[in-house]
Amino acid sequence: MKRILGIAMVLGLVGVISVIAQEVKHGNIKVIDLGKDVKLEMVLIPIGKFKMGSPASEKDRFDNETLHEVTLTKPYFIGKYEVTQEQWQAVMGNNPSTTKGAMLPVDQVSWNDCQEFIKKLNAKTDGGYRLPTESEWEYACRAGTSTAYSFGDSPTNNDANIRGSIIKTVGSYKSNAFGLYDMHGNVFEWCEDWYGDYPLGEVTDPKGPAGGNRHVLRGGCCRTPLSFSRPSTSRSSSRYSHQSGRINLVGFRLAKDK
Repeated sequence: MKRILGIAMVLGLVGVISVIAQEVKHGNIKVIDLGKDVKLEMVLIPIGKFKMGSPASEKDRFDNETLHEVTLTKPYFIGKYEVTQEQWQAVMGNNPSTTKGAMLPVDQVSWNDCQEFIKKLNAKTDGGYRLPTESEWEYACRAGTSTAYSFGDSPTNNDANIRGSIIKTVGSYKSNAFGLYDMHGNVFEWCEDWYGDYPLGEVTDPKGPAGGNRHVLRGGCCRTPLSFSRPSTSRSSSRYSHQSGRINLVGFRLAKDK
């Protein structure tokens, strides 16, 4: 799948207080300057159509992964990496993570915590930042592939942090074809959607159920702190959910409309 080149915007935040609007040509990357040399990179994802979910033949699949066709009609940005602890600190002024490290993904954040981060980030920038929808997340993760993982059907320890014992620095493994890192493993990632059953037919720009009591988690994590966590939970189609509370090894990445 071809990558789309676009015009990105670099936003400078002075002490995360005021916006310095500056447009530059920077390929398909958007860079947000959070001050004190802390930057957040996002990648432009093209429109497209894909098969969301998994075929019945896929190893370790669950019944909630009903295969269906999804069309995304609008390009969007998504985080090149999971939001890091230094990025969270720059916006929120604290670090809730269980294992500390500036370039480790932030974890131990609830869905509501993520919304508060986004609210503060939007107030200091050009706005529009949000969590990705579940369909945007899987489309970005697959990056044009139909295999269980973006790197094939049989993952190794060199492909992603899915069999380790510790969270690792973001970008420690090879990116997928869209240039995104750690879509498989490291920490689970919150999506915007309420959790619910997939539709049976074709859908366009889905946003999940109108309500619920659990939000979607995607991507798996590095070890087994939870009853549902094992390497296969990091497959492109694997979907889990949790109530909005804080939980170990759960973080997020940002999205934004183009």
